[in-house]
Amino acid sequence: MFTGIVQTQATVVSKTQTAGVLRLVISVSDEYVKHLDLGASIAINGCCLTVVQVELSNHDVVAQVHFDVIDETLKLTNLGLLELGSLVNYERSVTFGTELGGHIVSGHIHCTSQISQIVKLENNCKIQLSLPKEWKKYVLYKGFVAINGASLTVGEIDEQGFWLHLIPETLAITNIGAAQVGDKLNIEVDQQTYTIVNTVENYLRHQV
Repeated sequence: MFTGIVQTQATVVSKTQTAGVLRLVISVSDEYVKHLDLGASIAINGCCLTVVQVELSNHDVVAQVHFDVIDETLKLTNLGLLELGSLVNYERSVTFGTELGGHIVSGHIHCTSQISQIVKLENNCKIQLSLPKEWKKYVLYKGFVAINGASLTVGEIDEQGFWLHLIPETLAITNIGAAQVGDKLNIEVDQQTYTIVNTVENYLRHQV
């Protein structure tokens, strides 16, 4: 479980594809791997991945974390599109006593969404995202949505999808600030909204 508050950005340093599995290696500052055990969960671009190897920093080599990403995850997320040097959003899982600054995020990506338009203003940035038809009903005006793992509020809804209104702090801390038109971002809809919508639809179907 995660909060949707991105802690830092990590850098992709290695990608190795084998049968059905992508070994993804990222580098990150030492402070973000303290007491990190094998089997721990980390959200990479919002996708919950399991740590399979940890290498602490040594002289000029920064700390590295290894993950195995299966084909199903690659199909649903943007992790397969990452290149060497790509920056990814990094959040370790919630621990007891963690301040919940965003919203509860599971790390299970529902779909990807393509950036249709970016409008840069003096003190903020607006990003328009297209959304697959089957997921539009779960994204509500002023509702929560996790974008590449960042807990954000939906600013506007339109026929194509929705808009985000981003402050400079969000743009600086996450990799959304470097995103460009055409890029695909990972989407996790709010779990409460997802549950309520599906429950109501199921109830109404059985009333007919």
